Amino acid sequence: MKRSVIFLFFIFIVLSCSKKAKEKNNSSEVHKLQIENDSLKAVINQHNSIMKNQIIRSLTFQDGNAENAMNFYMGIFDNSEIITIKRWGKGAPTDEGKIMQATFKLNGNLFMCSDSPPVHDWNFTPAVAHYIECDDEEEIEELFTKLSEKGKVMMPLNNYGFSQKFGFIEDQFGVSWQLNLE
Repeated sequence: MKRSVIFLFFIFIVLSCSKKAKEKNNSSEVHKLQIENDSLKAVINQHNSIMKNQIIRSLTFQDGNAENAMNFYMGIFDNSEIITIKRWGKGAPTDEGKIMQATFKLNGNLFMCSDSPPVHDWNFTPAVAHYIECDDEEEIEELFTKLSEKGKVMMPLNNYGFSQKFGFIEDQFGVSWQLNLE
């Protein structure tokens, strides 16, 4: 009988220690999740503060090419990254998976793009273009070549009197670019 009591007492201690170890483990996991949650909140807050008070180029695509254009530009410009992508879901007024809104950087500059479900009476206009001051001959030539591929050259690279070299392009997505070399 005495052995049984000692054995039961030993089992009780083992189970108590095991329970405390599990509680400690669970507490550790909860703490890790809280840290991760706080970190994600900080990223969201940083993103929101970046977006406020910024002038962001917003590209609205009516042909479903937002993602293609974004990836095309990301491949051309250094210091580029996708920041966020929100996609249209099932039952949306456009194809599932198309971009509702994406935010990205091209050479450190903020851009947004979206696939517009309704087709509007307007599209991109060359009167509003993205102007890039190039650092050297190699950069202006490379950007001109890549951006004009499958696009439309509105002013070929040349000296027009106001700079050393200038070019005006409407790319394959209908977006206009002015390239300049002082």
